[in-house]
Amino acid sequence: MTRTAQPKEKAAAPAPVRPGAPRPSLTVEPLTCTIGAELHGVQLADAARDDDLFARIELLLLRYKVLFLRDQDLTRAEHVAFASRFGPLEDHPVAGSDPEHPGLVRIYKDLDSAPEHYENSLHCDGTWRETPSMGAVLRCVETPPVGGDTIWVDMAEAHRRLPQHTKDRIADLRARHSIESSFGAVLPVEERRALAAKYPDAEHPVVRTHPVTGEQILFVNSFTTHFVNYHRPEHVRFGQDYAPGAADLLTYLRSQAAVPEYQVRWRWTKNSVAVWDNRSTQHYAVQDYWPAVRKMERAGIVGDRPF
Repeated sequence: MTRTAQPKEKAAAPAPVRPGAPRPSLTVEPLTCTIGAELHGVQLADAARDDDLFARIELLLLRYKVLFLRDQDLTRAEHVAFASRFGPLEDHPVAGSDPEHPGLVRIYKDLDSAPEHYENSLHCDGTWRETPSMGAVLRCVETPPVGGDTIWVDMAEAHRRLPQHTKDRIADLRARHSIESSFGAVLPVEERRALAAKYPDAEHPVVRTHPVTGEQILFVNSFTTHFVNYHRPEHVRFGQDYAPGAADLLTYLRSQAAVPEYQVRWRWTKNSVAVWDNRSTQHYAVQDYWPAVRKMERAGIVGDRPF
């Protein structure tokens, strides 16, 4: 597939790595034809300190959209330090973050918590914000003996392979994204309304442009509730074209993330890590393991306003 030209690597003097550590020998193993690669021979704790190594990882992330690494014996401080190389970290209004490491969210599913169904939908983190997440670094602390995989989807490829008439139809559409109808749905009504007041629905383009690669990305997911500028003469002849016509189109667009050809699936092991570009992907945490225990820690990175 055709890829947009990538930016040149940053020219920066390498920062010191751990005393006595050999220079990393990074190798890349692509996992599918469109998305995902596993990195070998590198420790993210070193990349947090080494400018050149981090720059290489940053370029690989733009190319593959999600990177995977195993046997990363990171401390929480090192986890936060590496993620912070991409930009400031963000808190989560519902999950919160570790008090000693702001921006590090504990996603613990254990025997004391009932099954929850927030993660097992195809979603792009934080699109209910005006500035959704740029990306995230997720580390596995404890995993079930089987199950608990995560799936990522290349939404640039999903847009590229849409029929041309659909691309033309959605080129200038915009849509609403809501935290109230997702995380807020289980809260008592007053708490739900307070959450919505603090985080009003955000409006984003249905097709966003990646700020670095220039790729066109299909940008609707499970947080998306409706189009805001569909009801125009070029789209609507009769009311039936708008309702359910607009809803049917949104359902079709969201369904593109379920196409296997756009996906990569990762089986977690303890101390494995995923780093993803949230601007161009969606993901789905498979919840097939309860009542087994799954514990993850995620550092989310503040993003920009989609355009």
